[in-house]
Amino acid sequence: MHSIKEALLTARSILENSTPLCSDCGQLCGASCCASDSDGQGGVYLFPEEESFYTDIPWAKVEACDLEGAPAYLFTCNGHCDRNNRPLGCRIFPLTPMRRKDGRWDVRMDWRAWAMCPLMPSGKNGLSPDFVENVRNAISHIAATSEGEEFLNRWYALEKRFRTAEL
Repeated sequence: MHSIKEALLTARSILENSTPLCSDCGQLCGASCCASDSDGQGGVYLFPEEESFYTDIPWAKVEACDLEGAPAYLFTCNGHCDRNNRPLGCRIFPLTPMRRKDGRWDVRMDWRAWAMCPLMPSGKNGLSPDFVENVRNAISHIAATSEGEEFLNRWYALEKRFRTAEL
């Protein structure tokens, strides 16, 4: 088994040039997933140890937070990021990890994306098949570590609460 840092670097590498569409989908919606809402809320949870990549960047902030009862970090950009240095959570959007009935990890459309993402009505079939497979592959690397598995379980629990409106 490799370390979470190695898994994270591998996952980020897998998704480096992979996008939901064959072009920058943010051009469709004005990069709405990159913007805070009217209350200044927004951002993406950083995967374990990913916060170390963002210690001194002018285009975003990293804040300690809680993710389903455990310490985590929230990454919020100013709407204009260094695309090559996006967090893993941004790279997988609008997909989210999900636990299958057989216990293995897969991906599905992230329920939280309905408020902002024009790709949602088309579902996974509307996304690049390579992107979907790359996200699955990236998530499998994260899940291969104990820290990654624990984080994915918390991420999945939060998304599942949104999906079932248990907030």
